[in-house]
Amino acid sequence: MSPRKAPMLSKSRFVAGLQCPLRLWHSCYNRHLAAAVTPTLQALFDMGHEVGRLATELYAGGVLIEEDHTQHEEAVRRTLEVLADLRVPAIYEAAFVENDVRVRVDILKRLEGDRWNLIEVKSSTSVKDYHLFDVAVQCHVLEKAGLGIERCGVMHLNNQYEYDGQRLDLESLFSFDDLTDEVIGVRGVIVDQIANFKNMLSASAPPSVEPSRHCKRPTKCEFWEHCTRKKPEFWVMELAGISQKGLSEFGELGIEDIHDIPFSFPLTTLHARIRDCIVNDTAYLSPKVAAELTDIEYPVHFLDFETVSPGIPRYAGTRPYQTIPFQWSDHVLFEDGTIEHRSYLCEEDKDPREEFATTLLEALGDRGTIFVYTDYEKGVISELAEFLPHDRARLLPTLSRLLDLYATVRKHVYHPQFHGSFSLKSVLPALVPSMSYKELAIQDGNHASLEYLRMIDPGTPAAEKEEIKESLLRYCGYDTMGMVRIREALLERGG
Repeated sequence: MSPRKAPMLSKSRFVAGLQCPLRLWHSCYNRHLAAAVTPTLQALFDMGHEVGRLATELYAGGVLIEEDHTQHEEAVRRTLEVLADLRVPAIYEAAFVENDVRVRVDILKRLEGDRWNLIEVKSSTSVKDYHLFDVAVQCHVLEKAGLGIERCGVMHLNNQYEYDGQRLDLESLFSFDDLTDEVIGVRGVIVDQIANFKNMLSASAPPSVEPSRHCKRPTKCEFWEHCTRKKPEFWVMELAGISQKGLSEFGELGIEDIHDIPFSFPLTTLHARIRDCIVNDTAYLSPKVAAELTDIEYPVHFLDFETVSPGIPRYAGTRPYQTIPFQWSDHVLFEDGTIEHRSYLCEEDKDPREEFATTLLEALGDRGTIFVYTDYEKGVISELAEFLPHDRARLLPTLSRLLDLYATVRKHVYHPQFHGSFSLKSVLPALVPSMSYKELAIQDGNHASLEYLRMIDPGTPAAEKEEIKESLLRYCGYDTMGMVRIREALLERGG
């Protein structure tokens, strides 16, 4: 059988292929196997589009090639028309196709002598390794099309830019990293890789690639669920923090299931604990856990924050992706065993930080252990102390009262149903089966951030705002009550 003609490559397919050739294969032939786009991922896409739109404002007078990806041939024809118009100083979303590789260029800036600068726009705050190949494949196609590229690089958000609350200073909001020399250095790699991808896509069967750590770097592959669907329930990838070297060693031995790891196989203390719990179908609880959980001062607080990190600064004095806390929940355990719940949620589109800190300090008082899950809250409080110097003397002492329940669980506890994760979402239902996030409208922090932005959007109907408010309050309160119940469960089991 003669090889079939490979489908067209694009810059996104090219980068996907660099991560994993099987991802490229599925992107071309089996798109239906991809997981549905989550609200969080869609928000990232939307942020990328908005950042790209803002970047074009730095190149005034340009022409947008409006035809979308389903109209690539028409987009190429329109691009050629605009390229020939010497009055056009810049082109947005210029379309090209050469040797079955098609690209759309975020910004092309016209220079003298029919030379051009190629600008790839990213919503990140720095240049990532794979961005180089994203830019390089575009340069390759444009040069094949006869364009002279003077400079090329990545324009990204500058996380040192501080918004004044009045007008975005785009010159300061964006930074440009010139990658021209690096792109020249990988020209040969691009040519060879395109040929390799075409050969692979011309084959009658997909490449054989085992899912591993590469599936989530630089981004989680959309075919992860499909490729791992036949893996055992207790796959060796569930050994928390296992290295690629460790996974490769298991692969060489043909070991996929944690049950099959020989007791003679050298493992870290944590990995041996996980293996033993799974093999014996039992939980591990260190005798030290009770002492750690009872070394407390009353009233005991169980604290959780929800935050938002807009890529484009929203409030005066904030930077791109700066963490803005908008909600806290505090379940308070008193010495007599009674529990009281306190909470705060900013319901307006305003900088919530001052109000957040004021209400938080009032709730926490000046005494009592504060349980948190991970040290995330510690970082938020530290940033608040920097932003609010008048509250610094009250905020900073709370840091010494924090006790990280995540660290305690990771050090002293394991349950087979953790499935290698020590996140609250995994630990809570395993230790407290009556509690599960599945019943909640909001089930994770990323979704909470998105819903909060929707709640404060003026265009959201009042009834919907109220519904989101109730969901946010329930979710954040569930986190803190979950910590209360985890501590209770561990003390009951550990005696």
